Amino acid sequence: MKRLIPLTFLPALALAAPAQGEILKTMPHGPYQCSLPGDAAGPALIPVDEESFTITRASRYRTETGRGTYLLRGDLLTFTGGPKNGQQLRRTGTNELRSINEDGSTGRMICVRVGSNY
Repeated sequence: MKRLIPLTFLPALALAAPAQGEILKTMPHGPYQCSLPGDAAGPALIPVDEESFTITRASRYRTETGRGTYLLRGDLLTFTGGPKNGQQLRRTGTNELRSINEDGSTGRMICVRVGSNY
């Protein structure tokens, strides 16, 4: 038996689908500690605990305030649900993400995977 998709869902499917040739990826599982750079007179990194999160299975994450989902298209990670919904980070390494400034440039905050247990 064939299942038909109602026409009202087609625009939503088009928005959710990656562009042709664009590969969807996932981040390595585990906790990510977010920090700002320090200075020579103090600590090298200043933790920003409220921005930290843990990547779990099936494109999901969790924070101290709840759980949600994310989408990684190319090097752009977008939180698509949960407490960080709408926030975007740029992948700059296998286990590293950076904040994005309003002008699209790479920001100062860095989030690094600090372990694989979750």
